[in-house]
Amino acid sequence: MKDNHKKYIERTFYLANKGLGNVSPNPMVGCVIVKAGKIIGESYHKEYGKEHAEINAINTVIDKSQLKGSSFYINLEPCSHHGKTPPCSDEIIKHKPKEVIISNLDQNPIVNGRGIKKLKNNGISVKENILKEKGLIINKRFFKNQITGLPYIILKWAETEDGFIARKDGSSKWISNELSRMLVHKWRSEEAWILVGVNTANIDNPSLNVRSWKGRDPVRIVLDPNQKLKPKTKLLKDKGAVLIYNKEKNKKTNNKNFIQNKSFELKHILRDILEKGIGSLIVEGGAKTLNNFIKEGLWDEARVFVSNKTFKEGIKAPKFDTDQYEKIGDNKLYTIFNHA
Repeated sequence: MKDNHKKYIERTFYLANKGLGNVSPNPMVGCVIVKAGKIIGESYHKEYGKEHAEINAINTVIDKSQLKGSSFYINLEPCSHHGKTPPCSDEIIKHKPKEVIISNLDQNPIVNGRGIKKLKNNGISVKENILKEKGLIINKRFFKNQITGLPYIILKWAETEDGFIARKDGSSKWISNELSRMLVHKWRSEEAWILVGVNTANIDNPSLNVRSWKGRDPVRIVLDPNQKLKPKTKLLKDKGAVLIYNKEKNKKTNNKNFIQNKSFELKHILRDILEKGIGSLIVEGGAKTLNNFIKEGLWDEARVFVSNKTFKEGIKAPKFDTDQYEKIGDNKLYTIFNHA
């Protein structure tokens, strides 16, 4: 039976991952409904503000009478509160399953065991912590938000074989290869926001959108303490949303939102980002901005491309000690996790 529990929870992980990039700041959740050893319904949370995984899964069951005495497998504890949608635990109780099997507790303070308690109080058996560690990884963004009050932060850069992140003038196009750049666009579609420093915005003049992959564009953020962002940059001239954190003014013009932060402390800015409902972001440079995040320990992953190009001189890339990488064409991709 335990092996079956793991099998179906693994299925919820697969389903949950389908929501990546579309449900933030909500967690990614999958639900599988089993009766007499067969899956009779399954689905996942597809879009923020819309029905949760449990409701979507119930709606896939043609004969609702089959739900009585069934087993619900969910990678996260069902919600027990009214938010943008009604409590999922109430809907599960209504259909009288015999048991609910979950991987992780929902660490949102307004849930955190209340969903499980409600199920048990209505005579439903609950089994917890099935493949718990893997479940924590699936929803690493959500758990980081709930535990620390900060977004999940991914640092990303490309460097040359001789360790430079940019030329002497600060420019960094194009260090990585086309396959690596395509992968970056996939990552952008998966995270809610993307951040650069003002020097990168001015010198490289990036669009920071999703072009080489299918998916929604992240909201762009520029750290510009002294308002040096040039009016002709793509970030100010295109129609996409941009937040420009600075020390001097609050002003909103169309989709360009200037946000004053007088202290300009990185942690304060990140807390403000999370309060805006953003659970994760990619930091794409430049060197000064990346080093500031690293120095303050404000990062969760670093994804580093190393190309076979050389600059011989320029701006040095941040340094990590790791020998493990995967090949992306003729580039090497190193992924480092901050376990501090």
